[in-house]
Amino acid sequence: MPLSVKSGYSATSSAYTPGCTPKPKDALIKVWKFCRRLLYVRQMDFQYALWQVHKLLTAPQKLYVDFQYRKTTKGQFARDDPAFLVMLAITFVILTLSFGILTSLPVKDMLFVMFWLVGIDCIGCGMLVATFFWFIGNKFLLSHPRSRGNDLEWGFCFDVHLNSFYPFLIILHGAQLPFLWLINGSQNFLPIILGNSFWMVSLTYYWYITFLGYNIQPNLQKSTVYLLPLVPIALSFVLSCIFQLNWTSGMVSFYQHRIGQTPSN
Repeated sequence: MPLSVKSGYSATSSAYTPGCTPKPKDALIKVWKFCRRLLYVRQMDFQYALWQVHKLLTAPQKLYVDFQYRKTTKGQFARDDPAFLVMLAITFVILTLSFGILTSLPVKDMLFVMFWLVGIDCIGCGMLVATFFWFIGNKFLLSHPRSRGNDLEWGFCFDVHLNSFYPFLIILHGAQLPFLWLINGSQNFLPIILGNSFWMVSLTYYWYITFLGYNIQPNLQKSTVYLLPLVPIALSFVLSCIFQLNWTSGMVSFYQHRIGQTPSN
């Protein structure tokens, strides 16, 4: 399948006002409207959110074609329905509780880790990542940086992170769970390769979907820069196998330290 999907959208469909620059206030207004919709559960389209989840795991290119249609019909790339965010949070809760059970965490500690991961690791860090890409894209990568309507939407950058994070979560915290007993704490070569392979695949998929997201922006130059992290990921994987560094054991120890529990192998 070709990597580029830019041909599905025409840059001429956006309105441009020369001489204007992106305003952070506009992004904050859109974020506020999006968050306010979280209070109206009955208005959320969970069937469509399930379709998005399916496409993220099977054909992410098709999901971003839908983002292009949204730009044509609604005037923005970003989601206006928080149903996908709710589904991501629910998935996070289920996988985190499963992780807590397999690592023998008390219920109170599982709840602490669950709320920390959802609120800080997923949403909090996601907002930081989105803000970073939003700033870098608007500052350095736009083909016409002084054109209003040509700028990246902050909400779209946050959506790209969520899209990339969902398969990352499913692979690392879901698919790896049945093998956690074998990988965690092991210093043997094969379990380390198995565990680190889950990390490599999930990280590679994260950056691939991130690239697909920014690649649909018709006025964004050099979107291939989002594939550059794949090089250090591959190199780190090789080095971790050579020096027998168990990334999964490090993850488990990290979560245990968060709740003040002594890591155990």
